[in-house]
Amino acid sequence: MAKRVAVVLAGCGVFDGSEIHEASAVLVHLSREGAQAEVYAPNIPQMHVVDHVKGQPTAEQRNVLVESARIARGNIKDLATLDVKGLDALIIPGGFGVAKNLSTWATQGKNCSVSKEVEAVLRAFHAAHKPIGLCCISPVLAAKIFPGCEVTVGHDTECEQWPYAKTAEAMKELGCRHVNSQVTEAHVDARNRLVSTSAFMCNAPIHQVHDGIGSMVREVLRLA
Repeated sequence: MAKRVAVVLAGCGVFDGSEIHEASAVLVHLSREGAQAEVYAPNIPQMHVVDHVKGQPTAEQRNVLVESARIARGNIKDLATLDVKGLDALIIPGGFGVAKNLSTWATQGKNCSVSKEVEAVLRAFHAAHKPIGLCCISPVLAAKIFPGCEVTVGHDTECEQWPYAKTAEAMKELGCRHVNSQVTEAHVDARNRLVSTSAFMCNAPIHQVHDGIGSMVREVLRLA
């Protein structure tokens, strides 16, 4: 039986939704490993819409589920319908949508809240001892919900290669243990069954990001 993995998206586009390359890499690696991906997204308005040419917010309004459907080629379900009982694992790609639509990390940092729907899903998989894969910024969701957990967003010292390293410090302040890692690596918190990788938190070639996500996917499936 193929393992069934829920993939939760946060829109379509790095600055206001799911990072498209990360989401695609997750789906490619799940397919390569013979797993069945089931894509979900919350049916809610986006925090805002960003013009990805100018890098500036616009006056448009878009829906997270509708935008996520672009990545899923229309094969997507409302997150409210997710039933953990029929699934083996959960993976949440990164992108600013995680920090804007699935939580308020973008505006409130460590003082953020996680959307009730997303928190309920994360807690359901955790309670069922089913693995959770997180990449890029999405480990902040685990840091907020599961104090004492171990995750990685890459490195905790800011430099040209690691421009978002301050995220690691904020996560530490939430009581989680941040583990420094390379972009091609995934870190496994065996106790909490969390697998994380830095992805585009690192200023790295896209193939290295893709390889790191592959490491994360394989570890998630190993634990499933």
